[in-house]
Amino acid sequence: MRIDLHTHSTASDGTDTPAQLVANAAAVGLTALAITDHDTTAGWEEAHGALPPGLRLVRGAELSCVSPDGRGGHCTVHLLAYLFDPAAEAVVREYARARAERRERLARIADLMAADGFPVDAASLMAAVPESATAGRPHLAMALMRAGVVSSVDEAFSRFLNDRGRYYLPSSRTPIEESIEMIERAGGVTVLAHAFAAHRGPTVTAEVIKELAGVGLGGVEVDHPDHDDDARKRLRRLADEMDLIVTGSSDYHGTNKVIRLGQETTAPEMLDEIGRQATGVPIVSG
Repeated sequence: MRIDLHTHSTASDGTDTPAQLVANAAAVGLTALAITDHDTTAGWEEAHGALPPGLRLVRGAELSCVSPDGRGGHCTVHLLAYLFDPAAEAVVREYARARAERRERLARIADLMAADGFPVDAASLMAAVPESATAGRPHLAMALMRAGVVSSVDEAFSRFLNDRGRYYLPSSRTPIEESIEMIERAGGVTVLAHAFAAHRGPTVTAEVIKELAGVGLGGVEVDHPDHDDDARKRLRRLADEMDLIVTGSSDYHGTNKVIRLGQETTAPEMLDEIGRQATGVPIVSG
């Protein structure tokens, strides 16, 4: 079995529609796939409706949160939430807030770049992102690619859109403890995404992950393209110590990144454990 539990569609910042995502997953031989768009479940219905025979679908999302970093400060972290009830009141309210804030922030960044002479227009950019989708800096990166300013999304982030650059604007993130509790109450299971991917920016310490396990965190994403061997070893050891679920995932975004579907995978028994713990929605099969 080949299982990939972290992918994105056009419902957030991927380039595959949800239907294309599940079709491509089947084409590369995956047996289970999680759709985990940023702060939205907008792609769930289409992915479910297009599910090819033999492919299992784990409906989920990736939540942007803030966490103590274990060094006296705070940092942004991402929480993968699986099989939760999307109609839970707190979930609906949080997703609406996050999507609205993301749209406002992206428009402001585009205005800043336009004022500096870049060929981007905030109104046109936002019109191209459906209200049901989650807007983000990758949409602006793709606009810069189309304008010929950069040759890739990665170049756009390394030159202009990273958290240390001129065009970074801070955002309001939900404390991770609140997000874990929200998803747990909605019947879902939470897994901390790419926790030790240091090149992305500040990360949390092992002690913070232990504390999060104490408030309901279900697992850690160990095998991820942005984790080196040392990070994987430390996270696996920590997961064993805290009895956490261990996942492996590509973090696929389509042509936005060079990562392949199924580049990293999850053991079948770990997916079984996620399904066993969840009470929100079931894993569905094509």
